[in-house]
Amino acid sequence: MAREAYPGVVLDLLAAAGDRPVFEHGARVVTGSAMLGLVRRIAAGLRGAGIGPGDGLAMMLGVTPEAFAAIMASHVVGARVCGIRPGLPDERLRHLLRRDATAVVTDATTTVVTDATTGTEATGATTGPVAGPRRLALADLVSTPDPGDDPKPAGRPHDVARLVYTSGSTGRPKACAQTYAGMAAAWAARPAAWPPVVRDLAARLGRYLVFGSLSSQVMIEYGVLALAAGGAMVVADPPDLPGAIVRHRGSGLVITVPRLRRLVAAQRADPVDLGCLRALMVSGSPLPAGLHREALDVLGPVVFHGYGQTETGMISMATPADPPGSVGTPPAAVDVVVRGPDGAPVPVGVDGELYVRTPAQAVGYWADPAETAEVFVDGWVRTRDLGHLDPAGRLHLVGRARDVVIVNANLHYAGPIERALASHPDVAEAYVVAVPDADTGEAVHAFVVPVAGRTPAHDALRELVARRLGAACVPARITEIAEPPLAPSGKPDKRLLTGGEPSA
Repeated sequence: MAREAYPGVVLDLLAAAGDRPVFEHGARVVTGSAMLGLVRRIAAGLRGAGIGPGDGLAMMLGVTPEAFAAIMASHVVGARVCGIRPGLPDERLRHLLRRDATAVVTDATTTVVTDATTGTEATGATTGPVAGPRRLALADLVSTPDPGDDPKPAGRPHDVARLVYTSGSTGRPKACAQTYAGMAAAWAARPAAWPPVVRDLAARLGRYLVFGSLSSQVMIEYGVLALAAGGAMVVADPPDLPGAIVRHRGSGLVITVPRLRRLVAAQRADPVDLGCLRALMVSGSPLPAGLHREALDVLGPVVFHGYGQTETGMISMATPADPPGSVGTPPAAVDVVVRGPDGAPVPVGVDGELYVRTPAQAVGYWADPAETAEVFVDGWVRTRDLGHLDPAGRLHLVGRARDVVIVNANLHYAGPIERALASHPDVAEAYVVAVPDADTGEAVHAFVVPVAGRTPAHDALRELVARRLGAACVPARITEIAEPPLAPSGKPDKRLLTGGEPSA
């Protein structure tokens, strides 16, 4: 009988897998039974260290079978799990460890520096002391004797199961708090609850490539989906593309928009056989319709474009059969309402701010009641994204509610300007920022990534914007760039285009 408490459903999947491989790391192949044994040992080690419900565990781990088992074991003991992605700035890392962690779990890939004066530890790339959490070595936890009994999840439904930090693309990263009840409501591990688009995707994840950090919300949830579909997670770190796909015979992987653009360019210039590839899950930022069409043309019907937020999980997903320019049709279990400035729903086809409800959404931001009250409203999550639903029920995104340029005291959203620019055949991607202007207060500065081998005429781009959006939206300046600067999350970071502070 399936267990309701998370991660019981994942443990059931591992038990059902038995001798089937579920994780590959180089020459090492780990079966479902062996992974379940790792979970049992690590959970016993955590309990022996006094970790239980309500305790915060920071996970600073590489991409290994033990890392996956440690995440599941941390949930078995009912801890509040916070994954630490690689590359965090020192200040951000210290803040996170001080506030959110009772202990930090580290492995051989983690650098630990002990401050001789204070006796505290700086974990990761930090150079200063970190006060608070004690260190638990993953190797020690793995060496705990296997208790042999069936792991009993200790997380209570309303306990916070994990903290997942937003990318910080619109400000300081916030910790989204997801409860054990929310984790149990997620559909990744439950085939009976899969919407049609997820069922289609799951069938393509026989060899799902993992890299970067298993603590990534997207990386781990697609990994569980692959496991539930009878597939395996395959370590491909670093994810050099297309080489990693060929080398590991990868059938699916998560990919950012900049990385997709580079993969498409590489296949155009020097194509390799990607016959094994069945699914590219584009995540992290909107996919320009032109690049979407080009990717389908070059790579074939393998592009899935997901839309979601850290606060909500998946909201919708475009399949390879959906027309470029949309993010697909929200599943029946997801509610989407498009609201106007007065908060009232707007008609189909009219742009407004998206409010959503999903089965596994967060309950708020950890230790941030003010921001929680602004975003989590009467059971809805205010996405602060702008978009509309078309007559077929597909969702279209048009920009961020806070991403604006104020020209002559009139507010203009950056998203429509970027979409207009990216619709030109010579432009692959476009990014718009506001810059000070002595005459108008602010003006539009556009950064465009040209299509390979083409040079967009700036006057033609300005005329295109003027025709569609009016003179106030016409870029005062256009700069061509090879690719946008990226935040540590892998998303384009527009702040860096004008020398601003990077997102954390």
